[in-house]
Amino acid sequence: MSDTADSVRDEVRARYASAALSVTEAGRSSLLAPSASCCSTDTTDAPDSCCGPGAVDESAVFGSVLYGLDATAGLPGDAVLASLGCGNPTAVADLQAGETVLDLGSGGGIDVLLSARRVGPTGFAYGLDMTDEMLDLARRNAAAAQAENVEFLKGTIEEVPLPTESVDVVISNCVINLSTDKPAVLAEMFRVLRPGGRIGVSDVVAENHLTPAQRAERGSHVGCIAGALSIEEYETGLSRAGFEQVSVTLTHDVADGMHGAIVRAVKPVVAD
Repeated sequence: MSDTADSVRDEVRARYASAALSVTEAGRSSLLAPSASCCSTDTTDAPDSCCGPGAVDESAVFGSVLYGLDATAGLPGDAVLASLGCGNPTAVADLQAGETVLDLGSGGGIDVLLSARRVGPTGFAYGLDMTDEMLDLARRNAAAAQAENVEFLKGTIEEVPLPTESVDVVISNCVINLSTDKPAVLAEMFRVLRPGGRIGVSDVVAENHLTPAQRAERGSHVGCIAGALSIEEYETGLSRAGFEQVSVTLTHDVADGMHGAIVRAVKPVVAD
């Protein structure tokens, strides 16, 4: 890994460690304070802001607001507060009883706990995260929820610590854009899925006309903006990894030319 990639990963780890500790130590007021927020409607006086031209209010496009009260009812409050994603992948993954699910970048565990509910006692949900503080928080949330069909693993989304063809569904919530080696992530998703398995990912994507430099103008890498793939890059990357039935559906605006999106694809039953 290059020095630049190492630096980005360290910055991502630090940001999400801080978010986990904010939930654990100080509650909602600290997590949602302007200094902890990526984007807000006024970033003029925020020296560490990751927002650029056309940015919108982060509280409306990231976090638990995207789930709805019905989905989060009964979950531990800390799992809801720690949600920093840009969608609700469990709502689009069409999870079925008995399936095995993997959440890449599971954070405080909200999507793992929601997945565990959907697949039921005969299914299983894994969460993968590289941040010790988030893993600690997720495990406490799982215990509070009395969820027995879950396990949280430490690792990176570029090197998933699970066997080949071991899961039915891969989900992720605004994490793939943070990786500096997205082909490796897409290849790992393909590897761990069983034939016929599928992905249901929420992520930030760029309109095809935006160059990488223009994406960087709109926000930082750690803020889920600069590292975002374009719609065409996502579709091409998934196809090259071996996926079929690839689709990218835009859901809401995040910045000028940048959108939250639902990404779906299927691993062929018979490989080419």
